[in-house]
Amino acid sequence: MSAEGGTPARKRVWTTPANVKLLPVSALEDPGSRNLVLKIGDAFFHGFLVRKGDAVHGYVDRCPHAGLPLARELDRYLTPDKGLIVCGWHGALFQVEDGLCVGGPCSGGKLTPWPVTVRDGLVVTT
Repeated sequence: MSAEGGTPARKRVWTTPANVKLLPVSALEDPGSRNLVLKIGDAFFHGFLVRKGDAVHGYVDRCPHAGLPLARELDRYLTPDKGLIVCGWHGALFQVEDGLCVGGPCSGGKLTPWPVTVRDGLVVTT
């Protein structure tokens, strides 16, 4: 149950099976980011993708500092110049390529990678 005693909390999982077709790479802005929620059995996976050129990086949507999802607004994972991933709650900054925290309260920490690749124009889990 939730803290309020009402609706049960949704079960979360932190990994996904391989070979799940997520979306066409063309559906991602370049550079840009996008939130995805996948139902896996009776639980949910929350992740996000970041595209920079031909590269697409995936991360679990969970800040290593506070455990919250990073975006306060849907699909808003990047700084205004789109050079870094930002936690909308406390301003931690992460490198797009490896999820390393380069500023803020979790400096030196890392986002949890979500392994994805681009195959035949589609972003697919690996």
